[in-house]
Amino acid sequence: MAFPFILLALLVFSHCCYSQRSPSPGYYPSSRIPTSPFDRNFRTQWGFQHQRREHDIITLWLDKSSGSGYKSIRPYTSGYFGASIKLQSGYTAGVDTSFFLSNHQEHPGDHDEVDIEFLGTTPGKPYSLQTNVFVRGSGDRNVIGREMKFNMWFDPTQDFHHYAILWNPNQIVFYVDDVPIRTYDRKNEAIFPARAMWVYGSIWDASDWATENGRIKADYRYQPFVAQYRNFKLAGCTADGSTSCRPPSAAPRGNRGLSQQQTGAMAWAQRNFLVYNYCHDPKRDHTQTPEC
Repeated sequence: MAFPFILLALLVFSHCCYSQRSPSPGYYPSSRIPTSPFDRNFRTQWGFQHQRREHDIITLWLDKSSGSGYKSIRPYTSGYFGASIKLQSGYTAGVDTSFFLSNHQEHPGDHDEVDIEFLGTTPGKPYSLQTNVFVRGSGDRNVIGREMKFNMWFDPTQDFHHYAILWNPNQIVFYVDDVPIRTYDRKNEAIFPARAMWVYGSIWDASDWATENGRIKADYRYQPFVAQYRNFKLAGCTADGSTSCRPPSAAPRGNRGLSQQQTGAMAWAQRNFLVYNYCHDPKRDHTQTPEC
């Protein structure tokens, strides 16, 4: 009689964790940027046989033979980069579904990276959305992560939701449905990414660390693991573009940082859904993360 108990647990989880509505941030950057056709802006990078395009939806999947990923045609020095993503329900432990900026191919071992990653889970437990920033291996070729993890106020497997990164010379902002959930400010040039980066998306096996620090692995009895992307938004300054290009703003005109209403929405998200902050981890060596 385990099934009714599991069903009840799922219903209780859904009721307790997906019943909140986000406050209005007052500013919706995704609505100000037109959708970018996938074929005009991206190329499949790997796992060609594990990628399908149907109308405006790009489907990637992972099975025991391979995952899949794509990369933007152009590198950027700043911009707004977003995609609407729908995740797979059920057993997805060990699976990493990502949308991120990086120059790891051009600077191996010493790269910059700004990540949105969905860390797979087991039935009845929520996905974690991990945000992360790598900067030049912090100058010593050792990659130091700056992870902050969130649960969501909705079920990301039931519909598409929009996830985005805004990167300009002053700050990085991570958005979920236009609600800012995290900022990473330029407090020190040595720990803020400044080199050109490309936009990537991928699904891959991250069993070594993705779910409960690697305790629960990908189980290929549940393959394929599927992620769907659509509504791509790319707007910014390309590395080979005009030097007069103006980086995008994170907030309404006149605000250097977030507006008061955006800051309030971010405080709500962090108060209710932040589950890990690298700055508050007692196991970390915070001499390597001076921004904390």
